Amino acid sequence: MKKVLFVASEVVPFIKTGGLADVTGSLPKYFNKDEFDVRVMLPKYMAMSDEYKSQLKYKAHFYMDLAWRRQYVGILEMEYEGITFYFVDNEFYFAGTVPYGNIYEDIEKFAFFCKAALSSLPLLDFRPDIIHCHDWQTGLLPVYIKDIFMDNPFYHGIKTIMTIHNLKFQGIWDMKTVKDITGLNAKFFTPDKLEAYGDANYLKGGLVYADLITTVSESYADEIKYPFYGEGLDGLIRARQQSLVGIVNGIDYNEYNPETDPFLYQNYNAKNFRKEKIKNKRGLQEELGLAQNDKCFMIGIVSRLTDQKGFDLIDYVIEEICTEDTQLVVLGTGEEKYEHLFRHYAWKYSDRVSANIFYSNERSHKIYGACDAFLMPSMFEPCGLSQLMSLRYGTIPIVRETGGLRDTVVPYNEYESTGTGFSFHNYNAHEMLNAIRYAKTIYYDKKREWNKLIDRAMEVDFSWDKSAKRYEEIYRNI
Repeated sequence: MKKVLFVASEVVPFIKTGGLADVTGSLPKYFNKDEFDVRVMLPKYMAMSDEYKSQLKYKAHFYMDLAWRRQYVGILEMEYEGITFYFVDNEFYFAGTVPYGNIYEDIEKFAFFCKAALSSLPLLDFRPDIIHCHDWQTGLLPVYIKDIFMDNPFYHGIKTIMTIHNLKFQGIWDMKTVKDITGLNAKFFTPDKLEAYGDANYLKGGLVYADLITTVSESYADEIKYPFYGEGLDGLIRARQQSLVGIVNGIDYNEYNPETDPFLYQNYNAKNFRKEKIKNKRGLQEELGLAQNDKCFMIGIVSRLTDQKGFDLIDYVIEEICTEDTQLVVLGTGEEKYEHLFRHYAWKYSDRVSANIFYSNERSHKIYGACDAFLMPSMFEPCGLSQLMSLRYGTIPIVRETGGLRDTVVPYNEYESTGTGFSFHNYNAHEMLNAIRYAKTIYYDKKREWNKLIDRAMEVDFSWDKSAKRYEEIYRNI
């Protein structure tokens, strides 16, 4: 039996700010239980809901040095959907209403978390063969194993895997402070280790010292070897490319299932969508005060409203997107200029644009179920989950060919009648607009072809089962 410990800063259903939490919360359920015992460790944030906090059981506690502070470490545990979760408790670090705050506070908080996670292992009845670290918040863990814990036989032979969910976030702060906080030996702060461009970089430490590196799609694994996507670490990624594997994320097919989804106005499946899916469009049009029109091409967007997600392209041609034969439904928060942009267009064209500048899980499901197409013109996208959800619901994705979007959406080919969506290659507003217009042409003029697109989209399998098998393979071979 191979024992694997996921260590992550956010995990569904306990705490979530993005796709990282979906991965660390869903993936462990899909491993073969006869061969793998996979457990998860995360911080016990004050921000967690009382529903979960009340179920935690005390496991152990101890005191640990971090820099000049002596800190309490509590370990609590809980079983949820068949998986054991461990929570690292310390109110000094994990108070507050959100999991992340100012970077200088987070730098110390996650140094504490990494050291506490490793220090707690001898007190658990679980010695992992592999520690699977996720993103920069756990980047110090592979480093600590090679330093402070090196001489303790308990830790000998434990392998580490570092997964990059988004290379943009690296955990960077000045070297002197990081030396003080982490207590790491000075030899670790050189350009071939934690130092990067004069500062200390947590993610870089993890990438240098982990036994294996994974990222969340094959295309992204390739892209980050080059300066445009490499965020200053492309040289290191190239140096370690033999140890780099890209595995596309999945989604939870029980939660995202149009046949049973409790949030939809009308459930449907791959057999009856021609008759039933339209009822979701009618329901959403009514709820959002849009013109009631079955025929109108409805585009959905569920996203953080940031440059990375391609909103500067949308900004450039939004007038052309919001033409009379199109409705646009947006859900999400982010940069103020984009929030204002969509609010303005919802005011200007109240019968065809709806700006929902907040986040609602229920509303997102309704958008996946109701829209004809889903727009994701990202500048870069390590994996992306929204396009997988839209495929599942037969809502045709229109995406830019980058990272996970390129790996999961097959461009429509009208001559061979293949493909599951529409895509464009260059980061260019008019190329995006052409893809939208092409999709509309098929939707309006070739209805049978459009329905076949939906057939193929709903057929593809991006459940966690597939990804879990790939991870199992690397766990066996490491």
